[in-house]
Amino acid sequence: MNSPEYSVIVPVYNSENTLEELFERTMSVFQTAEKIFEVIFVDDGSKDHSWEVLQKIKKEHPETVTAIRLAKNFGQHNATFCALAQAKADLIITIDDDLQVPPEEIKKLMQKYEETSADLVYGIFSKEKHSALRNVSSASFKQTSRVLFKGPGKGSSFRLLKRGLTDNILQHFQSFVFLDELINWYTSDIAYIQVNHEERKNERSGYTTRKLMRLFSNIVLFYSNVPLKAMVYGGLLFSSFSFLIGIYYIIKKLFFGLPVPGYTSLIVVITFSTGIIIFSLGIIGGYISRIYFSQSKKPPYAIKKIL
Repeated sequence: MNSPEYSVIVPVYNSENTLEELFERTMSVFQTAEKIFEVIFVDDGSKDHSWEVLQKIKKEHPETVTAIRLAKNFGQHNATFCALAQAKADLIITIDDDLQVPPEEIKKLMQKYEETSADLVYGIFSKEKHSALRNVSSASFKQTSRVLFKGPGKGSSFRLLKRGLTDNILQHFQSFVFLDELINWYTSDIAYIQVNHEERKNERSGYTTRKLMRLFSNIVLFYSNVPLKAMVYGGLLFSSFSFLIGIYYIIKKLFFGLPVPGYTSLIVVITFSTGIIIFSLGIIGGYISRIYFSQSKKPPYAIKKIL
């Protein structure tokens, strides 16, 4: 088999009902375009029969398919990161396993890349057909990226990347990986193309509310120093405010002989300041725990089997 021109990466989680259709439609796209391709499936600790389906696909298409089974569930971005290390082509496409993005939309990514030669081409949706909670969460993440991390504020898991960009990303071998922020570190040469987004064929998303909240907290603590800056400026503001209040009561005592307000105001100030201190220590503890995970060389994934 000649070296592939495109590597298609599919992180898999509990998608036994969509995998065969996804592969067949993807294969049809590249055959029509007369491009040599490979598909890398990464089973991210699925609890259904996804691995058995991947074994079947691999058996039927041994030269085109690579199937990787991770030792446990590491998350979508970590699973994609694992596949990036296995990809052979110079152009890499990532797509979800649930068929919400039709594989036929891959042609749009390819065409946009041929027009622009951008480091990265994002497929973006005019209207995402997720649940209301997922839509709100997705919009929040993008706004967070734009405001806090100076990112573009738009993107998706449906993308085309150049090999040079993925080589830079693969240097970040840490326990938590969020690809879109790593991409933002290395390039601003990004193109966008509007693609279709369809209703989910699986019953429910793998992203629960708890997982979305954990993902958000990890992004903030691993990829920004915004909470630390908030502590610095918040502490400065509160200290200045407390200093001015102290001066006010000293002046009242010295020049007007008025008693300093007692118990209630004292308790309020102590309680408020103690709350800020404890909250700040919690933020510091969060950063220390991330430093610990990084220094302990905890890997972003562990491969159980490769076919």
